Amino acid sequence: MTEQSTFTKKDFEEFPSRYRAHFFNGLIGFKSAPLVGSISETGVENLAIFGQLVHVGSNPPYMGVLFRPHTVRRDTLENIRKTKHFSINHVSESFYEKAHQTAAKYEGDENEFDKVGLTAEYGNNKAPYVKESLIQIGLEFEEEHVIKANNTILIVGAVNEVRISNEFIKKDGFIDLTKANVIANSDLDAYYSVQKLGRLNYAKPNEKTTHLPKDLF
Repeated sequence: MTEQSTFTKKDFEEFPSRYRAHFFNGLIGFKSAPLVGSISETGVENLAIFGQLVHVGSNPPYMGVLFRPHTVRRDTLENIRKTKHFSINHVSESFYEKAHQTAAKYEGDENEFDKVGLTAEYGNNKAPYVKESLIQIGLEFEEEHVIKANNTILIVGAVNEVRISNEFIKKDGFIDLTKANVIANSDLDAYYSVQKLGRLNYAKPNEKTTHLPKDLF
């Protein structure tokens, strides 16, 4: 093992801008990187990859998406504010390069689905889904919160529709993301395939940790 380094706030301030962005985006660890679909009031479909997806609650189900400060044009944020709907689409190994390309700064009147070669489709939610995605989630705008520390914006959506193959759902409700070949993300540009390790029992004091049966994993 190489020698460990210790960095302090003074070091952080001296990091070059892009180095600092890579360092802290990667430091958070592996995370989800879904595509967020939306549509403008004039009907322009929008698609953007996000590494800031948050589980907010299950009963009722809510999810959150964190946006950078609104100092430049952010079509996804504006579309959600105006139309009140958006979609979350998990990215599989088969199209992660196309998903990554949605991070490019396209013009507001350009359709990212068309630009990157992905297909829009619709369910009961007003926002477009990614047809290639095997797990699609429709959401309706619920709340908006500004994080005062740095002016980032948390959009909370109520889940109103889920489109998923039954083969990915175990009998206890567990969703097998590996079977759907869902990828993980680190930093701003690194993508990983995921391997199963195991599902463990519900943790209780003074009880031994055990693995759940294979049919639940």
